[in-house]
Formats: sequence, structure tokens, C-alpha cells
Amino acid sequence: MSTNPTMNSLFKNKKILITGGTGSLGQALTRRLLALDVDTIRIFSRNEYNQIDMEKKFNDKKLRFLLGDIRDSERLTKAMADIDIVFHAAALKHVPKIEYNPFEAIKTNVIGSQNVIDSSAASNVEKVVCIGTDKSVLPLNTYGATKLLMEKIFVSANNYINPEKYRTKFVAVRYGNVLGSSGSVIPSMVEQIKQGKKITMTDPKMTRFSITMDDALTFILNATKYGKGSEIFIPKMKAYVIADVIDALKEIFSYDDVEEIGARPGEKLEENLINSDEIKFAWEYQNLLMIINPFYSLFRDDTIKESYKGIKKFEGYDSYSSGHVEKLTVDELKTIITNSELI
Repeated sequence: MSTNPTMNSLFKNKKILITGGTGSLGQALTRRLLALDVDTIRIFSRNEYNQIDMEKKFNDKKLRFLLGDIRDSERLTKAMADIDIVFHAAALKHVPKIEYNPFEAIKTNVIGSQNVIDSSAASNVEKVVCIGTDKSVLPLNTYGATKLLMEKIFVSANNYINPEKYRTKFVAVRYGNVLGSSGSVIPSMVEQIKQGKKITMTDPKMTRFSITMDDALTFILNATKYGKGSEIFIPKMKAYVIADVIDALKEIFSYDDVEEIGARPGEKLEENLINSDEIKFAWEYQNLLMIINPFYSLFRDDTIKESYKGIKKFEGYDSYSSGHVEKLTVDELKTIITNSELI
């Protein structure tokens, strides 16, 4: 997945704000945007230690570090003064913790996201992109339900934004776990090997979509470029089978101490990025998949092809899940793992 050649001109001299900017995605996105010669990047988060650590690591005069919580709409609005583009990555994400503290997730993932919408419009931000997850599709847990609501309010936000008064456009992106990201399955297994522990495997038949951080960043930036407001963008991806990951790790580390523990509560055997109801509103555009909000008046069936040149219906699937797409081979997984920073 390559960055569009005009990407630099799109972001050059832009003022950017990233909510949750000290997280793994926020830091990787910051590094990519700095290479595109942006004017300023404001890192908005509530963790002062992570801000200090990130400030030292980057040591870049284009970065501004703002302490704040997306639950605080007044603070958000002040942080967005003169901002052109917002990437909304802040969220509570730990599934078991959210199940035990559900309304805290609602305060951050839903009400906080509405605050981002309201503050962006009030500040006349050009474009706002929220970072979604496969967990929002047919959600089995509170985390997924809150991220579904985040998506819903984002793709509906343009319904009540007066285009004559505000330029703001709201776009959502949706993808699965980044391969090798903190807390995901492969780093956890590698750490178990390094500590001489058993590799805990949930279910050998379990499948997951595969996207590297580099491809995830390119996907997010392309969605920012192509989004006109109210779309959900999804990347085209291969998937992997957990049993194949185990085989790849066995060959890399010559380690075969594995224990099958079964799927955990709320854990799906496969990831689903477009469900059977959404598929009728799914399109292919610029090598991306896109769900167009049927309730947004700008996009009717007779105008979609005029709005997006070269668009075509996404066909051949009842739904878009990791169980039904091409799988990475063990050798491909070995290459990805060995080329990562995990070893």
C-alpha cells in the first residue's frame, strides 16, 4: 500500500492535532506526518509521563504537547485553535477493564468523541478522521459497542454541520489490530518465548486481518485525502491463521512449548470489517473499501459515481471477514516477524 504522490502537497504546512497522540499509533503517525513537512503537530493526551518521554524521543520543534482529556470539551476547543486536520485516536481500549467499568468507556469513547466533533466544528477544522476498529462490527463487548457509537456519530456529524458556516468534514477509518503493535498477539507470544514461558494459543483456527503499521499509516492518510465526509474507509488486507503464526515462531526461535487455552470471553474466531448489512453500501475506491452512509443526503445512488470518479460496487462477499480472504503463508509471516522490531 503506497502513499499517493500528492500526499505531501496535501499535508504540507498544515497544522495537525492528534488526540491520544502518545499511543503507538499516535507516535507512528506523528513520525510519518513530520516527513510530509507539516507546520505543527499538537499531541493531545492526558498522560504527562508519556508526553515527556515522547518529547525527548522526537526532539522536534514542530511538536506541541498539550495535556488534556477529550472528556473536557472546553479544553479541546482551545487546543484546536487554527488546526486544519484532526486525527482522533484517543480511546479506552482494554476489553476486560471496560467490561468492569463500562460507563468510563462511554464517557471517553462516546461522549469524548462527540466533544471532538463539536470542538472541531466550532474551530472550523478542515477534516476530522476518527480511528475505528473491527471490534465495532457486530460487537460482542462494551468496547466494541462504544467504538460503534463513535463511528455512528462521526459519519452522521455532517448531517447537522451547516456547510455555509463550517468547512469541517468527518471521516471514519476501520481496521483490525496492527501486526506487531503493543498488546497484540505476536508481541505477546514473542515475549513469552523470551521469558521461557509456554506460548499461549487461544484457538488454532482463529484468523485475524494483517496490517503493518506502515500500511496502516498510509491507509489513514489516503482516507484523509479521499474522504468527502461521512464515509467509513476499510483497507484491503490479507489475513493470517493463529496456527500459522505459531508455526512461524517455532521456526524462527526453534521453540515449541505451546499451550492451547481456548478463546477468551468476548473474543471472536474471526475479524469482521464489513458485516452482511453494511455490504450493500460498500464500494471500492482508489484501492480502498468504503462504506457510504445511506442517511447522509450528499450521497444518493444516482450521485455517488459522480462524486467519486472510478468507484465501483464491492461485490463477491456476503460480509468482509478474516475467514474469507487470502491468508499469509508461514514463510510470509516469518518475513514480517523477522523484519519487525520484535526480535
